[in-house]
Amino acid sequence: MRLTQASLLFFAQWALQQDNQDNQDNSSAPLSVATYPDAVSPNPAASAPADYSPPYYPSPWGTGAGDWGDAYDKARTFVEQLTLAEKINLTTGVGVSDVWVKREISHADYNSVFPAGINVAATFDRGLAYARGVAMGVEHREKGTDVQLGPVAGPLGRAPEGGRNWEGFSPDPVLTGVLIGQTIQGIQSAGVIACAKHFIGNEQEHFRQEPEARLYGYNITESLSSNIDDATMHELYLWPFADAVRAGVGSLMCSYNQVNNSYSCQNSYLLNYLLKGELDFQGFVMSDWQAQHDGVATALAGLDMSMPGDTLFNSRRSYWGSNLTVAMLNQTVPQWRLDDMVTRIIAAWYYVGRDNASVPINFDSWTTDTFGYQHFFAKQGYTLINEHVDVRDEHATLIRQIGAASTVLLKNTNKTLPLTGKEKFTAVFGSDASQNPFGPNGCPDRGCDNGTLAMAWGSGAANFPYLVTPDTAIQNEVVSNNGVYQSITNDYAGPQITQLAGQASTAIVFVNADSGEGYLTVDGNEGDRNNLTLWLNGDTLVTNVSANCNNTILVIHSTGPVLLGNYSDHPNITAILWAGLPGEQSGNSIADVLYGRVNPGAKLPFTLARTREDYGTDLLYMPNNGPNAPQNNFTEGVFIDYRSLDQRNITPVYEFGYGISYTTFSFSNLQIAPTGSSLSSTYEPTTGYSSPAPTYGNFSTDPADYQVPVDITPVFAYIYPYLNSTDLATAANTTGYGDNSFIPPHSQNGSAQPLLPASGAPGGNPALYDVLFQVNATVTNTGKVAGEEVAQLYISLGGPYDPPKVLRGFERLSIQPGESTTFHADITRRDISNWDTVSQNWVISNYTKTVYVGSSSRTLPLSGPLGASVAAS
Repeated sequence: MRLTQASLLFFAQWALQQDNQDNQDNSSAPLSVATYPDAVSPNPAASAPADYSPPYYPSPWGTGAGDWGDAYDKARTFVEQLTLAEKINLTTGVGVSDVWVKREISHADYNSVFPAGINVAATFDRGLAYARGVAMGVEHREKGTDVQLGPVAGPLGRAPEGGRNWEGFSPDPVLTGVLIGQTIQGIQSAGVIACAKHFIGNEQEHFRQEPEARLYGYNITESLSSNIDDATMHELYLWPFADAVRAGVGSLMCSYNQVNNSYSCQNSYLLNYLLKGELDFQGFVMSDWQAQHDGVATALAGLDMSMPGDTLFNSRRSYWGSNLTVAMLNQTVPQWRLDDMVTRIIAAWYYVGRDNASVPINFDSWTTDTFGYQHFFAKQGYTLINEHVDVRDEHATLIRQIGAASTVLLKNTNKTLPLTGKEKFTAVFGSDASQNPFGPNGCPDRGCDNGTLAMAWGSGAANFPYLVTPDTAIQNEVVSNNGVYQSITNDYAGPQITQLAGQASTAIVFVNADSGEGYLTVDGNEGDRNNLTLWLNGDTLVTNVSANCNNTILVIHSTGPVLLGNYSDHPNITAILWAGLPGEQSGNSIADVLYGRVNPGAKLPFTLARTREDYGTDLLYMPNNGPNAPQNNFTEGVFIDYRSLDQRNITPVYEFGYGISYTTFSFSNLQIAPTGSSLSSTYEPTTGYSSPAPTYGNFSTDPADYQVPVDITPVFAYIYPYLNSTDLATAANTTGYGDNSFIPPHSQNGSAQPLLPASGAPGGNPALYDVLFQVNATVTNTGKVAGEEVAQLYISLGGPYDPPKVLRGFERLSIQPGESTTFHADITRRDISNWDTVSQNWVISNYTKTVYVGSSSRTLPLSGPLGASVAAS
């Protein structure tokens, strides 16, 4: 989460303004269920109460496992030289209005606006995910940023209405896992630390923060709890985070919500057991902004960095800072724990090469003014704060490429597309084709739905350097061919729309559906969408145009699934495209596809179902636990999106993985072969003990040595590690000082600890990634133009509690007409395993396992069994 000053000052007035906007569909009353009755998992464990998070202590200390060894050696040498105050400074942010982890650039200027994560998922392209990561990393590096707050695997996308689903990739954990790994490696190759977020179960905006919810009038005293059973956690929500850890992610952000009734940022099971124990995470855990709820307890539970440092924005108080100094002096936090926190932070810095790639900060997070206060809230230190460094390089080319490569062609009757540019009369309809009247950055944090939707709202948004609209790009295309072009971008101009549609030989209708982060409300949508309908009179617009033009092309910009009604069958709607959130080159990207410069090859990263209920899952829109924490029970288990529809035998409008091309493809010659690992190796649980927790350096235990230095002038509201008294009880400024009964057993124990069976290396037990089978299939371009096909591999795990099939591999292939190529996929032990809650390990069941290969989750012409040797592996 990241708030601008504009957001803080104008939040209430903006919410009121947006609530009063006229929108025919989006003020409808939300539902009050989170899992529909027919969508509850058949696994009894998923529907059983999961409202308790078991404690796990002590917090595992980093070891330099995997390829982190050199970074840890350098970090240990560095940390050895630090004073106690310097160590605490590294772990504690200095306040919301000052430095932001050496600042993020989402609200800077002269930066690019890239396609959203959901668009990258639609490409199914590892190379583009990596390239986008590199480009984003370079821009952060050149602005002087240490950490990029992304990419996102939480929300995964449990419910299609989720406000921030667009920031992540897909509700499929494998697709998300592959692409988050590629993105992380791209970002960090540029010398910037990536921060995977939000860990974990952060699947809706409603009730994510108790103070935010109370602003909306909800009478709750604690934030929502996502209640997730053990198997679902491992097989669904933790899966992509394991891929992030295996990719070497340097930091991870814990989320606002509770998980099983324990706040994520002090949930010892999540941070100590799963993340640092089982996944052997070597980087550091930072809190989301205001997601820390305690001091000593969070340190012992595995939190490494408090962001932004103050308890509430500009409160001048901190759970850490001087209070962490007190905790070190009275030994409620042992030295090894602080040293581990600092070592993890510095190791991540070395791991990505910040010692060679660091650039001085040249921008300010709060304003684009050239001169201003270095300390924004304190109004101190007036100086040059923005150098307006242009970091965009040639990234517009990549942005345009990803925008086109992520556009999914859903319908193309009688080869309506591609257009030639020489159509007799082209008309474009919809405000979604045009510019925001206030400019592309005219709404704080993009908190409105004015003009074409190229970026949704919230802290994940960025300032546009420009925005190429579809109206501009298509007009340029038509005019360059001496054609006739007109557009109406008022969604409510009914008579004019009807008249123009009747004249047009080709009508292109642009519609959208927006969402974002919960601190902003747009048209009554508190971050999350209230429903899945089109916004801004969209359905009426489509109906009117298609009733008067028998060649209507529909383009959808949205943050996720929308309801299409009868559009897929409508005879006058000849083509449908989903274009997501394509970034600054939006118009050029869609024009490239419409006019055939790019042959679409993208696939849906989610399902387009016929009704809201068909998805099986929904959001919790109303508190259900009195004034206490709302309880969101994930009783659907692993059955979300296509898994749920498959399980309940519901036919979607367009399935997960679906997308067509201007050419056609066929699949043949499936080959499934065991590898040497399949025939010879067995899965060995990790055993043994860690080494004892190390400490680095010594420090004075005299409180007098930690008073405010006489040679500094304190900055107002800045968080310092210094004490205001030599009496620790006075310096702590809290009731009950000296009562240590809250300290969990074993949490201060730095002796050697038993290793977890599923651990062993970053990402988990290394044997999980042994390749047991190799799959090959032939893909042929049977059409007349070159194109790209995404070959997809699914596996049926065969058990009574397993989905009918799950994605386990994919590859985007470029094929010339009449040519063939080979699709190859490796099947790892992890791919065919289930989580066993008793042994706390991955196991391969004895159920028959089947491989499917094809072009979507429901078009799988090739299939074959894996063979009997699986069970012995």
